[in-house]
Amino acid sequence: MMKPDEIRDMSAEERIRRADDLKEELFNLRFQHGIGQLENPQKLKQTKRDMARIKTIIRESESEAEAEE
Repeated sequence: MMKPDEIRDMSAEERIRRADDLKEELFNLRFQHGIGQLENPQKLKQTKRDMARIKTIIRESESEAEAEE
């Protein structure tokens, strides 16, 4: 589980890289769930939440950057 403070401490590049990693992980988890091989269904839920946290913070930082301009 990623905490918002941990995500905010990351650089913009790290956030984007982590979002890409989570997107790939989510795809794999959905695939495993579809064929009945997912051992921990909570992992799917947690990955979705982490992805949402990262996307939210990315949008926050983008809107802050636009406000400064």
